[in-house]
Parts: sequence; structure tokens; C-alpha cells
Amino acid sequence: MTFKAVLGIATAAMCFGGAVFAQEPLQSEVSTNPGVPEIYTPRQQAEIRDKWLQERLDTIVPALMRENGVDMWILVAREYLEDPVVSTMLNATSMRARRRTILVFFDPGKNQPVERLTVSRYDIGEFFKSVWNPEEQGDQWGRLGEIVAERNPQKIALNTSSVSAFGDGMTHSQYMETLDAIGPKFSKRVVEGYPLAIGWLETRIPAEMELYPHIVRTAHGIIGEAFSDAVITPGETTVNDVMWWYRKRTQELGLVNWFHPSVAITRRGVEEDLRGDTVIQKGDLLWTDFGIVYLGLNTDTQHHGYVLRDGETDAPEGLKAGLRANRGVQDALTSSYRVGLTGNEVLKAARDKALAAGLEPSIYTHPIGFHGHAAGASIGFWDNQGPSEKGEYKLRPNTAWSIELNATHAVPEWDGQRVRFKSEEDAYFDGNTVRYIDGRQTELHLIGAGVKN
Repeated sequence: MTFKAVLGIATAAMCFGGAVFAQEPLQSEVSTNPGVPEIYTPRQQAEIRDKWLQERLDTIVPALMRENGVDMWILVAREYLEDPVVSTMLNATSMRARRRTILVFFDPGKNQPVERLTVSRYDIGEFFKSVWNPEEQGDQWGRLGEIVAERNPQKIALNTSSVSAFGDGMTHSQYMETLDAIGPKFSKRVVEGYPLAIGWLETRIPAEMELYPHIVRTAHGIIGEAFSDAVITPGETTVNDVMWWYRKRTQELGLVNWFHPSVAITRRGVEEDLRGDTVIQKGDLLWTDFGIVYLGLNTDTQHHGYVLRDGETDAPEGLKAGLRANRGVQDALTSSYRVGLTGNEVLKAARDKALAAGLEPSIYTHPIGFHGHAAGASIGFWDNQGPSEKGEYKLRPNTAWSIELNATHAVPEWDGQRVRFKSEEDAYFDGNTVRYIDGRQTELHLIGAGVKN
């Protein structure tokens, strides 16, 4: 079965421990106050993640190894210094590498299953079988050498890369000891594991995408709470108050943030964003950048809110027009995705479209998944709107993205003040189209409209 076919298999629902988790469809728009869904218990989360891991190991690894002509992939990690890939291959109850953990994948060919071994004292769940008994042979590296010699691989991948940290997880000492363990004959067969590491990390399986909408909806729900009357009282609440409210709320839900939340004010007549202990006032345009880690997957969202002035029931038209301009840049970008194009090529195509439409774009989009700023192609940077080394990686299907960018727009009601409307929404690229995982912001969050959440 081809890699594309393997990843094209989807189911309508998943069942864990008697609970059914129904698929939420990918959306085009999201409510400004969607509410926070019920969070799965730690035990449920562990069951879900281990089922995902089983499917990923059974499908993604063999497909990537065969696509790249690699018949052995060796990953080495030390406790608290895990390779980024190894960290995502540990089962839910292992959590960390133990002392030194060595994982070995071997493809015997002829469509036989890929072996999964660990040259470690213990099995790793049911996913990697231990092939080393320290009481019988005290030399862990020596046992690795035996495993390699017994299988006689023709191409051995090790995770080293000068381009991406995600493909560079093997430290120098472990790399040198690996080469010493496998000897000169097999050292000559070593290649960079970069394509395997990036492919493993960036690829989303159907089962993950069935629950990713729930994960992103959780983040959207928290933002809806933050940008509401329940949290913000104009004239009293500071920017820092909202930022630390996010942290407390995330903790209450049993989740974590992968970065400290950001909140800022754009105020009429003030050129710079206002942050820190600045008090939020009526008439302010608010911006937030917020992300969580849930079920091992990350979210990254930027939304805008508006604090109503006395007598207002909606934001000024100029601010709403700025949000529409931002969506125009989003459309220019998402319509430019093509499998096989580099991130640099997508960036240029998107900018050309946005500029031709009279917009003022800045695009700095990145993959998302196991990490917030995740493995895969970069599509621009906020401080570089031209080609970059990290933008040379080519787009692949079945990948998730944070569509991050801004559009500068003049606001007539603010005496023509030029405002940057910054957005970030998580999306999925199936190889043909980009769809927002839980919609995108189409209306400003309104504070002062009596929405308490």
C-alpha cells in the first residue's frame, strides 16, 4: 500500500475504554464564544495517544523508510536529553528515555513488517521489544553492534542535520559512540535521518485529525472566555492580568501552555502596542497569541477583540475591514499550497496574490503538531519576507499548519491610523486543499456586550 493510501484511511469515530469520541468536522468559521469542551481524563488521553502511536509506527515509519531507501534507522537518546523524534515514540506511561535508550527500526524487505527493537533494559510498552540483557552482556554499545551486524543493513539513518533541529537529535558523543559500535564497515553506510525525522513529525494520521478539531476548539474556547466580560473589566483589568488568567485557566483544565500567552493593546492615537501593566480601556483593540498542548498536539492561535465604547453595539467598520483584509491574506496563502512546492515558492505565490489584490501582507506561517513551531517547511518569517534556507523544504500532504500572518490596514475612524491585524489559525493540508481545523476568526470578540461566558 502506498504512503498516500495508508494515510488516506479514515474512520468516523474512535472508541477508547467504552467512550466514543465523535469526529468534529473541519470548519471554515468559528464562533467567538464556542465554549470549552469537556477535557478527556489522563487515562483516556493515554489510551488515545497509545492507539495513535501504534498506527503511526505501523504506517508512517515503514512508508518513510521505503520512500527514502533506508533499511535501518537508529535513534539514540539519553534521559532528559531526548531526541525530538524519540520523545514522540515513547508510550504514554514511559514518558522519558531511561538512562540511554536506543531504538532500532529494520526493514528486512520483501514487504515484511519493519522490526522495532530497543537496545535497552526494558521493553517500551508493546511498541519496542528489548533485545539487551545487561546481566548477560554488560556492554550496551556492543549489543547494538551485534544487532547491526546480524542484519547487515545497506543504508543506516542517524538523526543529524545542519538545517533542522528536529533532524539533529543525536548528540555528538552519542553519534561518535554509535559509529564506534557499528564499526568502519557499517559507518560507511550511514546517511542523515533528516527526511525520516521530519516526515515522522510532520505527518498527521486520520485518527489524529479526528480529534484535532476538539483540541483546537478547546483553545478557541479559552480565548473566548479571556476576551469576555467575565475576565476583562475596562478601566480595571491590565494586559498582564489577562495573560496570567490564561495560565491559571489552562492549569485548571489539566493542560499546559507551550509558550507564555501574549496580550497587547492597539489604541487609537498610539503608535506602539501597549503591554504589561497597561490598563485596558473602552475603545481598545486587543490582540492575543495563545497555545496549548493537549493529547501531545499543539495549538497556536492569534485573535483580536474590541472593547466597546459607551453606546456602541459593534466595533467600528474600519476595524472590521482590517479583519477582512487579514482574511484576504489568509486566502492568498492557503490557495497557494501545492504538494512539491517549497515553502519559499508558496510564500512568493501568496505574496504576489495578496499584493495584486491591494493588500499589505506579511506572512510567517509554520507547521504545527507535536511541536508548536513544528517540523516541516517554513513559509516566511516576520523579519524576512524573502527566501530562506528553512523554506527550501517541500510541502507534503497530511500536514498541519499554523496560518500565521498579518495585514496592515488604515482605519478611517481612527484618523487613518495604520493598524496591523495579526492572525493565526490552525489548519490541515490534505494534499489538495487547506481547511481550518476549527474555523477561523471572522468577527471580533466584543468586550462590554454582556458576554460573560
